[in-house]
Amino acid sequence: MKPYSNFSLPILFLFVALIFGCSQKQPADAQSLKTPNSSNKRSIKNAVADVQLDKIKLPKNFKIDVWAADVPNARSMALSDNGIVFVGNRQEKNVYAIIDEDGDGKADVKFILAEGLRMPNGVAYKDGDLYVAEVNRILRFKDIKNTLNNPKYEVIYEGYPTERHHGWKFISFGPDGMLYIPVGAPCNICESEDEIFASITRLDPKSPNPKPEVYAHGVRNSVGFDWHPVTGELWFTDNGRDMMGDDVPNCELNRATTAGQHFGYPYWHEGTVKDPEFGNKGKAQSAYVAPAAKLGAHTAPLGMRFYEGKMFPDSYKNQIIVAKHGSWNRSKKSGYVVTLEKLDANSNVIGEEIFASGWLDEVTQEVWGRPVDVQELPDGSLLISDDMAGVIYRVTYTGE
Repeated sequence: MKPYSNFSLPILFLFVALIFGCSQKQPADAQSLKTPNSSNKRSIKNAVADVQLDKIKLPKNFKIDVWAADVPNARSMALSDNGIVFVGNRQEKNVYAIIDEDGDGKADVKFILAEGLRMPNGVAYKDGDLYVAEVNRILRFKDIKNTLNNPKYEVIYEGYPTERHHGWKFISFGPDGMLYIPVGAPCNICESEDEIFASITRLDPKSPNPKPEVYAHGVRNSVGFDWHPVTGELWFTDNGRDMMGDDVPNCELNRATTAGQHFGYPYWHEGTVKDPEFGNKGKAQSAYVAPAAKLGAHTAPLGMRFYEGKMFPDSYKNQIIVAKHGSWNRSKKSGYVVTLEKLDANSNVIGEEIFASGWLDEVTQEVWGRPVDVQELPDGSLLISDDMAGVIYRVTYTGE
């Protein structure tokens, strides 16, 4: 007797194929998250993105896809402990929660958490709560992952300046549990009597009466920062002043080793360039902290993160990934790239590599997208927001 009949053998093959196919449907580390239907929930599963991914250049074995489309003016991002990506914006007035419900590596839905806010660029997540920064207020959405369908917020502080110039904010929680909040200069170049301008502040959101403390001075406009995974030191991007020509001054990547340091603005730029208007009003060059790296003039470096994941090659571990939003008034455009800032064992920047490019056509000078922020997902892949195209990309590494 034959071990399998003509009927049983195809059935066996079909059974094996089904088992294998199901096991390969999602990545091994995929995380699905089902959410309730509600009036503020929108499907973006079939949203069409007006992007040109074929023009994006990445290192070998890296791949870029659209993770979420139909996210107008997508700016700063934050990640919850269960995989929800929160997104703020500057030109619009909404805050979103973006979710990959089926774990297939692409977002399926977005929740509109708030509407009608004033430049709600900054978002941060801690202990189940979402924090949002407007120009002059800090909002808190308690237990946000369980209230997506009926989000409500409270104002925990509303004493920040109301000036819109550089008034949009990036926010993030530090290792000390404090919420760090920058306050940009209310101008291109000026000297303010109020020390809260051109600074990075921090406050305790758990305090019944929180009050900002200036942590770093002389910071013209930071829209991205992170803490070194080993040293715990604060690193931040800073946008240089305009109207000094195409190539001066450089935007900066800075390293704060302690509270109270001054990084030069408005007296000195990129560490060595004395301001023609305010330089003589300041102290000697040595009184200010020089940048850890110069990031190019008018490149507008915004979001930055230390890469801590396991998906990318080991050479990326604890290195800095920076989104350069791109120039707005340079005669030949600069920026519009994502870079890798390479650090040595002593946390010294030893070089820069282009990680992703192609949003700018160097020949025609046409631009179709502008990277804003970067956010690592639990699986080690990297999200990049684009406020011009209104999308969020996902970069993965396919192996050698």
